[in-house]
Amino acid sequence: MNINSPIGIFDSGLGGLSVLRQFIRFLPNENYVYLGDTARVPYGNKSKDIIQRYAIECANFLIQKDVKMIVIACNTVSSLAIESVIESAKSIPVVGMIKPGSHAALRSTKNGKIGIIGTRATISSKAYKLEIEALNQNKSIEVNSQPCPLFVPLVEEGLLNSEATRQIAYNYLQSFKDCDIDTLILGCTHYPLLANIIHDILPGVNLIDSGEHAAVNSLRLLAERNLLKDDSNIFVEQPKIDFFVTDLPQNFHKQAISFLGFEVEKPELVELG
Repeated sequence: MNINSPIGIFDSGLGGLSVLRQFIRFLPNENYVYLGDTARVPYGNKSKDIIQRYAIECANFLIQKDVKMIVIACNTVSSLAIESVIESAKSIPVVGMIKPGSHAALRSTKNGKIGIIGTRATISSKAYKLEIEALNQNKSIEVNSQPCPLFVPLVEEGLLNSEATRQIAYNYLQSFKDCDIDTLILGCTHYPLLANIIHDILPGVNLIDSGEHAAVNSLRLLAERNLLKDDSNIFVEQPKIDFFVTDLPQNFHKQAISFLGFEVEKPELVELG
């Protein structure tokens, strides 16, 4: 593990590319390895034991790629299996989505009312709620959560601005209007792509993209460990990214462009376990 080693990012599918995009934004000179477990997506409706096993297999794959950091881009894994990944990673730093998102939400809220949306597994785990309560020292905080299981398939089908998506989003988010939240954690890597619709339904509510704050935290962590690539004077138009998937979705390139904003090379197929 050295400064030239890549940052490893894994997700249950391609939603983690939204996290990769944030890392490229804040750490443009780094190299990356991205693993999407597309053969077994989604993780959000699976048992904790299965999620932990899958997470360890993904982490071990990245460890074999000599990564200098492991980023768990999946909120479900961050909720239920981060300790298993940390144990497997040993000395390699591990960054999940829960702590960065929770810290950001506490910094954001003015009225102490925070909403959380995510998969059923993430919401059922209460990971964000428990983390917010553990971090909170001074404010009186009210946390309201809502699972939004249909958001992921809608995003993966590219229905980002359809009337059906708007209606489903309205049904999911209407309860937050009654709660008077001023901050909403987007507790799934797919959800930032629905930010416009969410803003329309909840105007004035600050949306927290956990991937963005995970990237900022990772920048700080790598700097503290002297693991940042020393390329500050070199402009990199597009970083080196090695893509791996466990199954190649038919619409991979379309989804990759949606999440990243640029074309990517065909990923390499791999088997885990």
